This record gives sequence, structure tokens and C-alpha cells, in this order.
Amino acid sequence: MPRLQDLYRNEVVPALQEEFQYDNPMEVPRLNKIVVNIGMGEALQTAKALDFAVSDLTRIVGQKPVTTKARKSIATFKLREGNTIGVMVTLRGNRMWDFLDRLCNVALPRQRDFRGVSPDSFDGRGNYSLGLREQLIFPEIEYDKIDKVRGMSVTIVTSARTDEEGRRLLQHLGMPFRRPGQER
Repeated sequence: MPRLQDLYRNEVVPALQEEFQYDNPMEVPRLNKIVVNIGMGEALQTAKALDFAVSDLTRIVGQKPVTTKARKSIATFKLREGNTIGVMVTLRGNRMWDFLDRLCNVALPRQRDFRGVSPDSFDGRGNYSLGLREQLIFPEIEYDKIDKVRGMSVTIVTSARTDEEGRRLLQHLGMPFRRPGQER
């Protein structure tokens, strides 16, 4: 069992149950999935860029990503329906717990001038999204083997009903949130 999942079961569930006055431990918010996405506008011109993104994402999360295709054509972006425009992967189970552990404790602190992630990036239903500017913060990526620095978005989907429940869940799991009033 991953370290973070063990922490969730033994410490986070009782703490949140007491904090939010849940009668049943099954009411306590939990992680459902983590979605990691790399949008690739340059894939339209450079086919090789997609291969590099797939290999980087596979190394980071330990699972092969799927390619995403454009749903409709947009002439100003020279985009046609069906063009490949990105890669994404959905993590569940042990891979999800391992990825969150590495994200919070290894990757995020490696960012330059890191002061914490924004506590305001919740969607109103307890789900959290954050953007990463470069894939180099993950130790699995070798600097010499990348073709280009790419950003990615990470969405953490929880079963929380409110943003406050989701925020407390992620705080207990070790997400390094910025203190209120502390700017980037």
C-alpha cells in the first residue's frame, strides 16, 4: 500500500471526520482520480513533438497516455477537427497515490522560487487544478533527453462537496498551499 494511502486511512479520515462532524467514515472526502494533461499546439507542425510528450508523460506517471484530438475546427488556429492536439493520462489506485506523493514532496519543492501552490484553484466542487511550467521538476526526466520544455496541467478530482472540504483533505495529505496573503 502506498505511503500516502496509509496516511489517508489512519490519520486523515479520523481528523476530517472530527473536523467536519461526519457521522460515518464513508462521508469523508477521498481522492477519486488525478488527470495529467499536456496540451500541444506545436503537434500540428511537428509530429515528433507528440512522441516526446508521450515519452515524458509515460516516464513521469508510469502509465501510457492517450492522445487527445480536436473536437471542432478553428480556422484562426489552423486547427481541423480530428487533429491530435495533446496527451493525457488518468491515474487511479496505487499510481494515483504514488504520483500525488511525488508531486507534493519531490516535484513541487524543486520549482525555482517555490512558495507554495495557490489555495484558490478549486472549482466549487472540491476538485483542485494546478499548472506546472516545466516537466523538468520531476526527477524521472533527464535534462539532456528532452526536446523542449513543456508545461502540464494536473487536476485532482475528489469526492468533496465543497472547496473547503477538498482544501482540508489536500492539506492533510501534504499539498504545500501558500498561506493567505502570501503572493507569488
